[in-house]
Amino acid sequence: MRYFLVLCILFVCAKIGAQEYVNSVKVQGNKRLKASFVKKISTVKAGGVLDSLQLNQDTEFLKRLPSVSHAYYQVFKTETGNYNVVFNIEESFTLIPSPSIYTTNNGEFAFRIGLTEFNLFGQNIGLGAFYQHDIYDSYAINFRAPFLFSNKFGLAVNLQDLTTLEPVFFNNSSADYRYNNESVEVLGLYKINFKNRFEFGATYFSEDYSYVSGVTSSSVPQNLEVNKWLAKLIYEYNNLSYHYQYVSGFRSLFNFQYVTATNSELPNFFITWNDFFYFKRVGKKGNWANRMRVGLSQNDNTPFAPFSVDNNINIRGVGNTIDRGTGAIVFNTEYRHTLIDKKNVALQSNVFLDSGTWRNPGGTLSDFTNSNNLKIYSGLGLRFIHKKIFNAIFRIDYGLGLTENASQGLVFGIGQYF
Repeated sequence: MRYFLVLCILFVCAKIGAQEYVNSVKVQGNKRLKASFVKKISTVKAGGVLDSLQLNQDTEFLKRLPSVSHAYYQVFKTETGNYNVVFNIEESFTLIPSPSIYTTNNGEFAFRIGLTEFNLFGQNIGLGAFYQHDIYDSYAINFRAPFLFSNKFGLAVNLQDLTTLEPVFFNNSSADYRYNNESVEVLGLYKINFKNRFEFGATYFSEDYSYVSGVTSSSVPQNLEVNKWLAKLIYEYNNLSYHYQYVSGFRSLFNFQYVTATNSELPNFFITWNDFFYFKRVGKKGNWANRMRVGLSQNDNTPFAPFSVDNNINIRGVGNTIDRGTGAIVFNTEYRHTLIDKKNVALQSNVFLDSGTWRNPGGTLSDFTNSNNLKIYSGLGLRFIHKKIFNAIFRIDYGLGLTENASQGLVFGIGQYF
């Protein structure tokens, strides 16, 4: 037994002696992004053990940042036998305008103009605002600092005054309501490790529905104003790997919200959904992308159901908010192929299939298999990409309905559809 213990001690000592250590961590290629910030969020530290897994994870995490378009590491052995680690950064331009022009369901001209800095103070802090005119005027200010307090804990604050003309569906008919939402949201951001993170917090907001036109019903109020509290929990598992416009891997994003009204006559309300993403490189120029959303909410028989069928959210070509439900199952799949790939710009084509089904307000789970609730659209699109500007992807898609009485149309946007 004594000899066995001696052998174990000798083995442990040999193992420790064989470990390779990091002499220093350096950052190069960065201009606005602070080297101190990169070192702060990295798991590889000077004086620590050299670990290739940590180096790979740190590099992949850097490539997820809005301020980084590409990153890689190098390791150099020193005369003492330890190693110097160098992170090489290719920065993205992060002061991003967000103009958009579109028409409303009644054909009126609408636009949004905004500006966001995603790398404020070189610390990967996001600060932005927008003004929107969509028949009515809307405003918002957003602040997001994922590493404000440490390399794991941050803060987000969002202020919004949003007013839109919303269709409300009931009795196989619809009406238009002026909808206003004024909100203040505060979220804590916590990174568990390379793949897992949480967001948690609360929103205080007021909702105001005012009847504008369309059918009326004695069971549907023409004016409704209420103050509410919303508790929010978001959990993300992210194992995606990026190489410029190419993505591979799996990601899951879970969102749960619980709403309670200050008016005791209104019931409490919950909504939850999970987005699943799967991406795969196909050859040198191809990328297969998939998203599935499964969502449920309180199944009240209300015309103000939370899950919408909309061009810009789930089904390209279907139109702007053509229906609502208290549950949704949506699947989007597309193949992206790079046609032109230069140092700073790229052009992608894509062919897609969008499909989804909804549970009617107050309905049953069998609504998901009802052919009247099923939407299937297919189409083609283009992506104009600037590789050195964060999220500088201008997309245009044309969707054509494959189900009965389906519509068709163009969809424009900034960033990949998913």
